[in-house]
Amino acid sequence: MGGVIENFTYHRVPVADGVSLSAAVGGSGPAIVLLHGFPQTHLMWRHVAADLATDHTVICPDLRGYGASDKPAGTYSKREMAADIVALAAALGHERFALAGHDRGALVAFRAGLDHPGTVTHLACLDVLPTLDMWDVLRGTRAAVGWHLYLMAQPPGLPETMIAADPDTFFAHFLDQWATDPLAIPREVYLAASREAIPSIVADYRASAGVDVEHDTTSRAEGVRLAMPVTVVQQDWGAALGYDAAALWQAWAGDLRHHTTSAGHFMAEEAPAEIVRRLRELLTR
Repeated sequence: MGGVIENFTYHRVPVADGVSLSAAVGGSGPAIVLLHGFPQTHLMWRHVAADLATDHTVICPDLRGYGASDKPAGTYSKREMAADIVALAAALGHERFALAGHDRGALVAFRAGLDHPGTVTHLACLDVLPTLDMWDVLRGTRAAVGWHLYLMAQPPGLPETMIAADPDTFFAHFLDQWATDPLAIPREVYLAASREAIPSIVADYRASAGVDVEHDTTSRAEGVRLAMPVTVVQQDWGAALGYDAAALWQAWAGDLRHHTTSAGHFMAEEAPAEIVRRLRELLTR
């Protein structure tokens, strides 16, 4: 859906019944999978992927429902989307791999780490909180920052219709408001991809107000935690919204390194050297 990572080969890989993902693959060596966020595609990793590909096999898919990947009807649970990624890596010859995700992709990566501890060797999550914690910290007028979460949590029909009325204004709001360096973002590529994926993007977000909460609640009640080394990099939302982000993550991950950054939300594009450094530190643990 517009834009490619130079020197990477593109594959279309079946991962579930009737569902194939598009993925860019480059480099050689131990595998690392990079998952994009909203409202983006795999292209957000282009700078980071080029660096990591010097000594790793780097796999950058479009998530189910985004970009050039299939957009089936369904619940879009993070459990289902995580299973897609495990199947994708296996089809490409990697039974074990490191995993990094940004934004929505970080929630998929988080669930993959919980559900597939023998498969995910290292985990990085960029600029999110786990779903349960996210909903818990959004209180009072401060919750206005997450207004889109509430919109897309509504029953099918209403949010899709509202967004489809002017998709470029809706998606551009996030690209423009969340970027500290707008020139670092291929804005038109992301707008084109997003306007073609409204129902599936909404379904992804709706799941985070429903089935994903159920899955995370069960994991917490059962004491399931991330068994692999974990790195979290995020803006200092805790200071802005009044919570201890590192403590919230520590409840899920024993081997945790938590970092804040002055880069904007789109940190892999605005500060790729910083993100590469954090990922390479993670991969040595």
